[in-house]
Amino acid sequence: MKASNNKVAEDTPGLKYQLKSFEKIQIKLWESPDEGAIHLARYIALCIRQKQQENENIVLGLATGSSPIMIYNELVRMHKEEGLSFANVVTFNLDEYYPMKPDSNQSYVKFMNEFLFNHIDINPQNIHIPNGDIPMEYLVNFCSEYEKKIDLHGGIDIQILGIGRTGHIGFNEPGSWLSSKTRLVKLDHLTRIDAVKDFGKEENVPYRAITMGINTILKAKQIFIMAWGSHKADIVKQTIEGDVTEMIPATYLQGHSNVKFYLDGAAAAQLSKVKTPWLAGICVWDDRLIAKAVIWLSLKLSKPLLKLTDEDYINNGLSELIAEYNSAYSLNIKIFNKLQHTITGWPGGKPNADDTNRPERANPAKKRVIIFSPHPDDDVISMGGTFLRLVEQGHEVHVAYQVSGNIAVHDADAWRYAEFMREYAIAIGVEHPELSKIINKVSKFIDKKDTNDTDIKELRVLKAIIRRQEARSAAMYCGLSDKNIHFLDMPFYETGGVRKNKLVAQDYKLIIDLLNEVKPHQVFAAGDLADPHGTHRVCLDAIFEAFAQTRDQKWWKDCFLWLYRGAWHEWPIDEIEMAVPISPDELMRKRKAIFMHQSQKDHPVFPGDDTREFWQRAEDRNKTTAHQYNILGLAEYEAMEAFVRWKF
Repeated sequence: MKASNNKVAEDTPGLKYQLKSFEKIQIKLWESPDEGAIHLARYIALCIRQKQQENENIVLGLATGSSPIMIYNELVRMHKEEGLSFANVVTFNLDEYYPMKPDSNQSYVKFMNEFLFNHIDINPQNIHIPNGDIPMEYLVNFCSEYEKKIDLHGGIDIQILGIGRTGHIGFNEPGSWLSSKTRLVKLDHLTRIDAVKDFGKEENVPYRAITMGINTILKAKQIFIMAWGSHKADIVKQTIEGDVTEMIPATYLQGHSNVKFYLDGAAAAQLSKVKTPWLAGICVWDDRLIAKAVIWLSLKLSKPLLKLTDEDYINNGLSELIAEYNSAYSLNIKIFNKLQHTITGWPGGKPNADDTNRPERANPAKKRVIIFSPHPDDDVISMGGTFLRLVEQGHEVHVAYQVSGNIAVHDADAWRYAEFMREYAIAIGVEHPELSKIINKVSKFIDKKDTNDTDIKELRVLKAIIRRQEARSAAMYCGLSDKNIHFLDMPFYETGGVRKNKLVAQDYKLIIDLLNEVKPHQVFAAGDLADPHGTHRVCLDAIFEAFAQTRDQKWWKDCFLWLYRGAWHEWPIDEIEMAVPISPDELMRKRKAIFMHQSQKDHPVFPGDDTREFWQRAEDRNKTTAHQYNILGLAEYEAMEAFVRWKF
């Protein structure tokens, strides 16, 4: 595991002190979800092999969802490449939707087969998953038998858990009691909203599920719970540092003697150890941590940086800083200047200016720029104001849409466009029989479409064209010519469903070819890892890999990679390295560019838990950033877009 930027002091020769611990569950921080998942998979493999040497079975409690997939991928790899056998493994899954047929696309039976069981040598009789297809009158008995089977196998040795944003583990929603066992439960509204990405529409998500109980889970000998990404940060903090409460069922884990929480930096961001380590004990102060602490103090007190006093620092646990800097004044000036230097109205660099303290270089005055947009609307939602500014300041701007976004178009919109084509052909007297056949096929499919159906190719193509034309309209509104608009349609995305394929060589090649063609001085990419279905993370991984594979190119050494965030979160003020002010007029133009994406207007297919439209989220976020800068004592702007530079 790589060292964190926020370093909490450990024992130092000649210096002993007691750290104050806020955590009530043991945590382990990882640089990335991949690292944590692979480590856990290898630990499970070691336990399996130890049991094999003792000629004993091992009982695993398994979870579904995005968090465990990387574990299962690594276990499958070890089976195929390292000879790891699962002949002595018995599994019990946490839960299943109810009602749910086992062959449905959304069933956890299908999930487990797809990601694990179909690829290993486990005995099918050793696999246990709650039966979502059992008649209601047999449910109570089934749940009782499920409990007995776990006990007959000696209990669960290792239980894997994820955590929902309500704090649920399994499907034990808020209000679950400590003594609960396997049973039928009603799903929380937020849990159902989070499941929309798998079911297409909220009304398709089941209202109930079968789940192991809290008591069942806590009987496991060892528990590993995982959370990855910034959208889990708030519930992680409440679970690890808060009081035990039935309203956050995951807090019951505090009472288990052998539980460990695996987190990446984003999921751990709100923990006291990470967010305010100075409150936990003596810190190893570097420039980044100092800035974090001073900005925290200023925002906490709603007091401009230059007005902070020695007393403010001492009363809020930061007396160490005053001791090191002698007075608040010199420290305040240092951080004020740092923040002031992040603000620029010239995101491509200001020509003929001293760029010593500017985020971007002055030369070359006219830069070649690529804006990578994971979905066809992330560019204008996330950095529309900066996009407009770059074009107006004369830079050669290219925008590259990484995926088609075809699964995020409502069927009703697709049907409307299909019927438009039919009527248009009739109206101008050039009706084409083959086109009519395709339109009829699409219309009939939509009319009979079931929750379990994957869109047919013709419908996926139509939806992709809808997204493509919206993106083209928005980019051209921002001033781009058609030749500078690129649609990569990365293959990993084209499954027709929410679950995507792994990145392959062609995904990387599409990005590498564009980089080598444009030879950019600047690249902008989405660093927001909180999107509801993970596409941003995969697209960013592809860009990182493309940069790694082009290190020997001449353009590479003179290229800055800037990361923006999307509709869900903004960079913390202390991390921002470039803040681009947006005027009221530019903010309105940004809104109009977002409006070009009509299929995402009013009610997008994947809205997440935020009921605001994308333009509202973007404006509120940009205005909040500007307001925080103003609280800190800097100039008052209408809005700001923020960026962090990625350093390889």
